[in-house]
Amino acid sequence: MKSIFEELGGTYTLGEDGMYYPDLELPEEEPHYGKYGRMHKAYLQEHRKGLYTELLLTGKLVEHLNEVDDTANERMQLLTRQMAEKQHVDETLKARDQLAWVGAKNNIHNAAEEIVLNELIYN
Repeated sequence: MKSIFEELGGTYTLGEDGMYYPDLELPEEEPHYGKYGRMHKAYLQEHRKGLYTELLLTGKLVEHLNEVDDTANERMQLLTRQMAEKQHVDETLKARDQLAWVGAKNNIHNAAEEIVLNELIYN
């Protein structure tokens, strides 16, 4: 008589101690997430323990973190570009007043990052 695990296609391996152990492998995507993926992982571990555990046990954690990181980076680029265009922070300002340009770019980056953190990372 087969176990439910075997009926679903699972296999066992005989261990050195004479016991049979199930061959369990979680399909896992290669991690490529960066800053925002790490921040989201820390948030999940601290504030959404159930979701973190579910993603970890189903093998979807790395895929989820990769997706969050990619989305956050794309959103940062889009917001930064749109804000710079709206505030007229361009090469003309850079040529005229580099210090003002750097300050404006930093303000834009910080504002865009605050939006991304609230929308994607701490959600």
